[in-house]
Amino acid sequence: MSEQSSKTEQPTEKRLREAHAEGQFARVPDLNVVFILIAAAMMFLFTAKEYTSRIAGISVGLFGQLGKYALNPDSMSEWVSTSVMTMLGFVVPMGAVCALASILAGGLQSRFRLSPKALEPKLSRLNPAKGFSRVFSAQGWVKLATDSAKLAVVGMIVWSALKKIMADPLFYTPVAPYRLGSFIYDTALTLIWRFVLALGCVGAFNYVYQLRRIQKELMMSKQEVKEENRSAEGDPHVRMARRQMARRLMQKQMLSAVPTADVVVTNPTHFAVALKYERGADKAPVVLAKGERLFARRIKELAANHQVPMIENKPVARMLFKYGRVGHPIPTELYQAVADILAFVYRTHRLYFHELKRRRDEFQRAQTNERTAKSNLE
Repeated sequence: MSEQSSKTEQPTEKRLREAHAEGQFARVPDLNVVFILIAAAMMFLFTAKEYTSRIAGISVGLFGQLGKYALNPDSMSEWVSTSVMTMLGFVVPMGAVCALASILAGGLQSRFRLSPKALEPKLSRLNPAKGFSRVFSAQGWVKLATDSAKLAVVGMIVWSALKKIMADPLFYTPVAPYRLGSFIYDTALTLIWRFVLALGCVGAFNYVYQLRRIQKELMMSKQEVKEENRSAEGDPHVRMARRQMARRLMQKQMLSAVPTADVVVTNPTHFAVALKYERGADKAPVVLAKGERLFARRIKELAANHQVPMIENKPVARMLFKYGRVGHPIPTELYQAVADILAFVYRTHRLYFHELKRRRDEFQRAQTNERTAKSNLE
């Protein structure tokens, strides 16, 4: 199986970004020409008549009254400056609009994203062998075909335009002087719109071909997709180590909060869930810690060392472990069951709850000091 045939997967977003940064995306210079021609045609439609009338007025004033003015450097400079300023008033906006149209065409093809790596010098571009292979590659033949099509289209347009132009009465019968201006205006617009239509069709065909070619070149094999996903997500051993570290930190935080719990509900051997409820501060009992098997045993040992009340209730412990989230209130479905457990421990462990407020204050101070020390180290 060839290398190309093994690439059956669509390119990933990372691959597309890298290719775009290197300038590997569909772009067709013909579309820039089409946009420039459209901009020029629009400028002709909206401004050409006004400026041609100005130029005609200057020409009539200059050539129709030569006998009334003395030809000297001062008068000639005045007429030349007036003519130049009038021409610049048409040419400069035309150039600016055409430049903006070219930028817009390039931006649409590049999706207005920069390709900095495409500007970097590459010695491989100076290799004559690679240049020769590019000329006679499939892409080179397509470029030759499109250039030939453009040449044929331009030739047909020019030939048809010449036939129409030569058939105009202007060339074989006397006409009014203003007819020359309208003739030039109509001919220019006709040529521009014909070029836009012809080059637009060729450019659209070429763009579709370039788009499919780039997509095919960027196709990836399944192994490449796996390696890219692996590199994006990081080494699996590192991810596992991070998860283990996060789990250990979570367990440490849960164990440090167990001495401040109101009660620990047990299974008795499989599950253990520590709860707290501060009247006025908590809307519902909050899960401080939960664990199963070995970790549940550690929770119960710590609770026993600090005289935290422990109540054995298998269904409640199982439900709390399954649906309770550490640091969050218990599910509403367990309100009544937990309220009964708390009411029982409040009646039977009065001395413990008498000392519990002081214990929680000490725990809060320790937490604050730990956070302060950590921020100072950072």
